[in-house]
Amino acid sequence: MPHRAIYDLKLKNASDRSGIEGMFGRMVYEFTGDACSGFTTNFRLVTKIDTGEETRLSDQQTTTVEDLATRKFHFQTKSFTDQQLDRQVDGDATVATGANADMKVQLKSPNARDIDLPSSVFPTEHMVEVIDNAEKGTKFFQARVFDGSENGDQSLLTTTVIGKEQSPAKDDPDAANAGSFAKAQFWPVTIAYFNDSKTGDPTPVYNMSFKLYPNGITRDLTMDYGDFALTGTLSKLELLDKKECK
Repeated sequence: MPHRAIYDLKLKNASDRSGIEGMFGRMVYEFTGDACSGFTTNFRLVTKIDTGEETRLSDQQTTTVEDLATRKFHFQTKSFTDQQLDRQVDGDATVATGANADMKVQLKSPNARDIDLPSSVFPTEHMVEVIDNAEKGTKFFQARVFDGSENGDQSLLTTTVIGKEQSPAKDDPDAANAGSFAKAQFWPVTIAYFNDSKTGDPTPVYNMSFKLYPNGITRDLTMDYGDFALTGTLSKLELLDKKECK
């Protein structure tokens, strides 16, 4: 479902090692397109971080374009600290046709280079897999995902756990802001992301938990990065025009 969702973020917990005493912010997620022309995601995450000694503003802006039919993916991320550009990652990825085909990544920045990675699914394709498994009643599945994050040069192994479909509780914190979906059923989903280059017993790079509707809209987020975790409460949901494939 094409939509624009705004989430209010706040710090859930932080270890002493994180150096974070306070954190809050906002996330805007806009998803548009269709299976014929491709799907575009515009994502912006702005947080204000208090370390006890200083306060800094972090701003991450990401745009991706994904074509499910041709399995092509364009990604661009700009990261700012206190309004100064820290890093820009820009590139394209393609999964060749055929069984066990590798993925080719062409990075334009920060360093122009070509990278070969194992075959992976892209974010929208992965979400379709999550919904398909949820509808089938599958509780657990694994996939390799490439989303162009960090330096755009690696894919991550994911483990997805899907709970039983349920209705929102009366005291559900952000159900009312889901508009026409306020009383709709959802699946509780947790996805753990692993870097497979690490040896030994792997721990997730991060975990993402959320309530998922069959149309791909999510709410009640928890983003756990290990040393700290953020919660995201849906504050506004806007449904956008949906074009039919021809």
